[in-house]
Parts: sequence; C-alpha cells; structure tokens
Amino acid sequence: MTDLICASPEAIGLSAERLARIESWAQRLVDDGKLPGLITLVTRCDQIAHLHVCGQADIARDVPLAVDTIFRIYSMTKPLTTVAAMMLYEEGHFQLDDPIARFLPGFASMRVYTGCARGKFDTAPSERDITFRDLMTHTAGFTYGFMEAHPVDAVYRTNGIDFQTSEATLGEVVERLAAVPLIAQPGRAWNYSVATDVLGHLVAVISGQSFESFLQDRVLGPLGMTDTGFHVPANKLSRFAANYGRGADGGLVLIDDPETSIFATQRPIASGGGGLCSTALDYLQFCRMMLNNGELDGVRLLGRKTVELMTTNHLGSDMADLGTPRFSESSYTGIGFGLGFSVMLDPAKAQIIGTPGEYAWGGAASTSFWIDPAEQMIVIMLTQLTPSSAYPIRRELRVLSYAAVVE
Repeated sequence: MTDLICASPEAIGLSAERLARIESWAQRLVDDGKLPGLITLVTRCDQIAHLHVCGQADIARDVPLAVDTIFRIYSMTKPLTTVAAMMLYEEGHFQLDDPIARFLPGFASMRVYTGCARGKFDTAPSERDITFRDLMTHTAGFTYGFMEAHPVDAVYRTNGIDFQTSEATLGEVVERLAAVPLIAQPGRAWNYSVATDVLGHLVAVISGQSFESFLQDRVLGPLGMTDTGFHVPANKLSRFAANYGRGADGGLVLIDDPETSIFATQRPIASGGGGLCSTALDYLQFCRMMLNNGELDGVRLLGRKTVELMTTNHLGSDMADLGTPRFSESSYTGIGFGLGFSVMLDPAKAQIIGTPGEYAWGGAASTSFWIDPAEQMIVIMLTQLTPSSAYPIRRELRVLSYAAVVE
C-alpha cells in the first residue's frame, strides 16, 4: 500500500497546504475531547495524498491510534453486503424486481401497519411483494428497533429483531422479521432499516454458503482485506479500538470496551447491515475496487455496468421526497440512493460542497467514506464515537477535502 503514497499532492491536482488543514482540524477535535482519535485518508487518481492519524484508540489503556487500528464500521458493512448480492445477480440467480419470497417464502403476503386502536395494530395487505431492489434501496418497509420512532419499532425490540446483538442465527432473526408488519408499502417510502441484513441472509440462501464465508471467500479475501471480519480475533484485540459516547458534560464515556466487546467473540450471526470491523487501509481496498469499476489489481468482482447501476439514484427523486427523516447516515435533501450507497444529486440543494454522482455511506460510530468518480477521489474517516450525529464532522471533512482540489 505504501506504493500508493503520492510524493506531491500537487502532482495530482491537490494542494498540500490545504490538505494540512484536515490535520489541524482533526487534532483540534481530539484536543477538545470531542473524539478519542481520528484517521483521515484522501486519495486521488489512485494515489494517497493525505493520511493522518491522531489521538487514542483506547484512552483508559493509553493505546495510541495507529494506521492499522481496527474499528467497528457498523453500517459501512452495507455496501460490502450489497456488492456480494450483486455478484450473485451478475451470475443470473435473480433479477432486481424478483420478489424475495421466491427464496424466503415467509415474506409472501406481508401486512402493512396502518394504525393502532385499543392497543391492537390495524394492518392492510401489501400492495406487492418486497423485491431485491427494495432491500438494496431501503424501500422494503422495514425499520430498526433502536429508532423508537414508530409503533413497529417497539415490536422489533420485543421480538428480538436485532441483527447486531442477537445470539440467534441470521436465518432465525430473519424469520422473526417476516412475522412483523411493515411500516410502509414496499417501494413507497425510504426508511433506513434491517433490509441489508435480510440481503445478507439471501446471499447465504442463494449461494449455499454461510453469509460470513461467502463474504470472506468472494469479497474480503480477493481484495486483500485481511483485517476485516465479523469479529476481532484474540491475536488482533490489541489493535481493536474502544467505542465511546458523549457524557452529560459533553465528555467521552466508554460504551464498548474492546476486550469485552461482542465483536471480540465469534457469534452465530453475521450482520450484513452493520457487523463488520475493519481498518482504514482495508476499507480503501474496497473503495478502490468500486472506483475502478469493479476491479482491483487484476481481481474483478463486478462488471463496469453493474457498478454504474449500483451508483445511480434509484429513487426517482431525493430521499427527502420519499420519507420523513427518522435516522440515517446521510442527510436527505439533495441526496438520492442507489443499490447500497447514497448518491449525491444536487450539492446546492444538499447545501454542501460535492459532485453529482459521488456515492457514500457511514456508520453509527461516526465513520464514513465517499467516492467521487468525476474527481477520481476517495475519502475515508474512521473514529469511534456513537452516535454519528454527535458532531457534524462528516460535513466538515467534506468541505476541507474538496477545498484542497485545485486542478
């Protein structure tokens, strides 16, 4: 990976002086006690123009953050899961408009929540079946239990529909989900949800492998993502970062110790929606593959046309037109959604610097990435602060990164 480091950012149209602003910004966030530590990485034309590391991976143990620190990437797992599914799509196993009930019969004839009277749900039949495309675009009508914003969210919590913490198998949790009403008609609304976890289970059902083994054999292994997985093995725990939240006084509070974390043990469930841990340079491999239209270092995962389809907006408009903001790793206005990624439609409408056609996503512990094909740029930010809405660091980094583009 060191051969990717650019000797001079100016050689690829970036300003070294302006990139240095990212370093002072990051250090200020750490010095002010807002973040435990932060890694920022900027590439252009497949060369690393900026890689900066500051702060701590584990404050209590006085472990400094390092380039090879392992992070909970949570929902940055979703694009990888979608790539795995699209590999099966390319092999002819399904079409995007196929009902998922073709492989998971429990999702046939779903009911949709319409209201609640005298403590009982009112429901109506779904107007059509949930499709693969609905899963990939978060328009299936699912939700998340942790949102606590809809009566159906509570049913998820009561019924143990949590792919992050469950000790059940992936198939068992998906089966529970199929028995719960949808919160919207399929295709009608954008609701961030467990849809990608269902997609991961479909990868397993269609391939005949466990989802974890398929992802390892077909995606992580071929890309050389050797530090990425659904748990952190014992010999790597010393590199696993602690996760923090904001205390009442605004200071950092430990919420997940690396040594006792659920990610430190092998569990029967592999969450395609948020279960992976990874490093900055591992995730860069995935981003490089996407930016290079599905191929990296002679290994092709997807065809160029498939990548184009995945990174095109599938909503017809932006997310704001298709849903009421409840929770997301992206803003809604001016941003659409492709297959597994948000897609920038209109930077002026989104009120943030950017490029139409760039695609991105983030994770609950304030991690994020975006890929800009027009500028041939990749930006990755990794830290461990939950929730991701604690500070507007994603937007701030976007401004700092794009401000460094001078040619």
